[in-house]
Amino acid sequence: MKKRALYSGSVRPASGYTVLTPLPPEEPMRRIVRKWWQGFQSRHEKAVQFAFSGLFAVFAVAAYAWMTPEPQHLSQRDINGAVLYTLEHRPPAPSMGAVAYDTIIRSVVRVDGDVRADGAATDIARVDETIGTGVLINEDGTILTNLHVAAAAEHLMVTFWDGFTSPAVIIGAQPQDDLAVIKVLNLPEELFPATLTSTRGLRPGDEVAAVGFPFGIGPSVSTGVVSGLRRDYVQNGEVKLRNLIQFDAAANPGNSGGPLVNRNGEVLGIVTAILNPTTERFFVGIGFAVPIENAAGAAGLSPF
Repeated sequence: MKKRALYSGSVRPASGYTVLTPLPPEEPMRRIVRKWWQGFQSRHEKAVQFAFSGLFAVFAVAAYAWMTPEPQHLSQRDINGAVLYTLEHRPPAPSMGAVAYDTIIRSVVRVDGDVRADGAATDIARVDETIGTGVLINEDGTILTNLHVAAAAEHLMVTFWDGFTSPAVIIGAQPQDDLAVIKVLNLPEELFPATLTSTRGLRPGDEVAAVGFPFGIGPSVSTGVVSGLRRDYVQNGEVKLRNLIQFDAAANPGNSGGPLVNRNGEVLGIVTAILNPTTERFFVGIGFAVPIENAAGAAGLSPF
């Protein structure tokens, strides 16, 4: 017998579902992060600034290290090559003559002498007797030269390195050394007296330069060495001058009275004579200068 389904007659609420209230739309992530960051920054402002500064410094150091090439390790061969290249390509040092000339040139003067009308002076063709050289030794216009340059002339005219000219007169003489002291009557705006130096310690082989007006050409410079010391100058069998410096820098008529200088342009002596075994008056490699000690004495200066 089939059982019939039984149905309750009571009313019961339906079950199985819960009603939920919907949430508002989710806020975008970047807005949330920004709000969080703003709050964090306001609370830790100094710490944030310090952290950013540190990060920037680290980044800068890293960038510099990345961009800077590693130092090259030089071998001894590299160093030797660099030194050799420098030596081969450096400008050449000025010569001894150039240095001496640059130092002394403003102290060197040309001395011109008029031949006496009565012919007492040496003939004008003898260039060294009418054109010579001198060296300025004092700011008052005092000049050393040779006596044979000045004594035979009736009038003396001095020309300075800058072209300024002035008459001059003899104010002193030392015949035994063929030295004369002359003084200009008019002074240029600037004077550059030479530096005198003792010949003590001077040796054969030391470099020297002669500056003057050979045959009236100049100022000219020639270089050489000291050939000997304490030499005598003999003419026609007679000793004319003693205790001379012998040198081989070229000197010719017109150099008389000019300075013989060392590599620093300091005056060692006054060029006074050349020796030629023939009757010709030109240089054959033997010149003589009066030591500056004698010349300074003639000018009344301390003989060192």
